[in-house]
Amino acid sequence: MTRTLPTVFRLVICDLDGTLVDSDRALADAFVAMGVRREDVTYGHVVAEECARLGIDPDEWAAAFDARGTEPFPGVDDAVRQLDRWAVCSNRLRHSGEDDLRRFGWEPQVALFADAFAGAKTPVPILTALGVDPAEAVFVGDTDHDRHCARAAGVAFALAAWNPRAVATPGDIVLTEPARLVELAQSAAGSDSTT
Repeated sequence: MTRTLPTVFRLVICDLDGTLVDSDRALADAFVAMGVRREDVTYGHVVAEECARLGIDPDEWAAAFDARGTEPFPGVDDAVRQLDRWAVCSNRLRHSGEDDLRRFGWEPQVALFADAFAGAKTPVPILTALGVDPAEAVFVGDTDHDRHCARAAGVAFALAAWNPRAVATPGDIVLTEPARLVELAQSAAGSDSTT
C-alpha cells in the first residue's frame, strides 16, 4: 500500500535505545552481571523478551542495568537540539530513561516509558497528548518492534540506519545519519527513500 506523506511532519517521535542512544554495552553488562555470557546476549528486541529467553527475572535485570553506560550515537545530540517538536517513546524503565534525558540535557515535549503502556509501547498516547494526527507524525526507531508500533498507530516509520544493526525493509524512510532527523521535520521523504 502506497502512503502519501505530508510535506512537513509536525512531530518526530523517537525510540531511545538503539536509536538515540547506543546502549548495547550497558544492556549486555546487566545480563553479564547476572551470570549470562556476553556472547549469548542478543539485541534489537524488547528486553523482557530477552530476559525470558535467557531465564532472567526482568526486575533483577532492571536493578543491574546502569544507564550511565549509554551514550548518544554520534550526531544525535546536535540533531535533537534542533528539533522543535519531538517526543520519546521507549520500553526503557521510566527512572533510567528520565535519567538519560536529564544527563544529556534533552527536553522532548513528551517522554513515555514502559510504565505508560499496558503492553507493547505505542506512540498513540503521545499523539493524543499533543493533538497530532498520526499522518502528521513520524516514528524513528531501529528494530522490527519499532516499525510495528509505528505502523500499528498509522504513523510513518523512519529507520535509524546510523545504528549498524538496523535493517531496512520496504516502506521505511531510511535515515543514514542523525542530521537527517532535522530534515525529516522540515520536509517529508518518499516512503522508500534513503536520506
